[in-house]
Amino acid sequence: MSGSTDGSVRPARRPAVAPALSRSELDRDYLSRLGDVPALLEEPGTRLVVLHEGRALGTESGALALVDPARLEADPDAVVFLGRARAASADLERGAAVLALVVSEGDAARLGAEGSWLDLRRVGALLAPRDAGLFTQALALANWHGTAAFSSATGEPTTVAQAGWVRVDPSTGRESYPRTDPAVIVAVLDDDDRILLGSNVEWDARRFSLLAGFVEPGESLEAAVIREIFEEAGLVVADPEYRGSQPWPFPASLMVGFEARVAPGASTEPRPDGTELRELRWFTRAELAAEVAGGAVLLPGPASIARAIVEDWFGGALEDPA
Repeated sequence: MSGSTDGSVRPARRPAVAPALSRSELDRDYLSRLGDVPALLEEPGTRLVVLHEGRALGTESGALALVDPARLEADPDAVVFLGRARAASADLERGAAVLALVVSEGDAARLGAEGSWLDLRRVGALLAPRDAGLFTQALALANWHGTAAFSSATGEPTTVAQAGWVRVDPSTGRESYPRTDPAVIVAVLDDDDRILLGSNVEWDARRFSLLAGFVEPGESLEAAVIREIFEEAGLVVADPEYRGSQPWPFPASLMVGFEARVAPGASTEPRPDGTELRELRWFTRAELAAEVAGGAVLLPGPASIARAIVEDWFGGALEDPA
């Protein structure tokens, strides 16, 4: 508990959750984006995060592979500068530049023979903090380049500037930048401290997660929480509390986590919207632990902020069945 200026006592603020993909140990060094990309590629110690079809090259041990640019003929307009290493490690010098590159089918086959291709959803929680941050950032930027090759205003092919952080319409000079789409994801609780989970119509019927939705134009995060929960579950919630955030580059989301309780006097009977959700259920901690352990309920993977928030409410890790 902590005091306030009027002498009353208020609950101490809880620490935010720490989702797997929010970890990073990179200095983004934005000033280097203004420099010469060929020179960055030729710096001693520069390494590449290599991507192909949404996956990143990994080592035989399952870590993120960092590739010497000399092994690839990297087009300077095809790479994106991610940043510089804050600390030295076995595979990266302190201060070394790290760039991302999406490779061709031929290069992917050649490089993949030496390691494996990693799926961020599957390995994000297993990667070291530096590698989790590099993979997340590289994939987010690669996804943006995949959608920004042509100007939305004129249809002209865009050119790359600022080491991959800007694309320019050559006919108008109009610049476009990587986008991030904010979405709220919410742990809804009742007076008995039960948590509300929903099953999407497109999922395995056993899979449940927190309710979530995109923030609309002109809307605050807190207003989005209240609207989304009413739209999806028919529940009125109050006083949303921020719990943490996580980039989710599938393709370009920033998941902003909240906890919100059903408003005093409001109904606690959830009503699935009938469009996105097939089922909504309240769980006590004991009920959720038993159903997860028995395989009756499948939770989001450990790389997701949904899992982090659910386990924060639970008070520890929830063990999936073997």
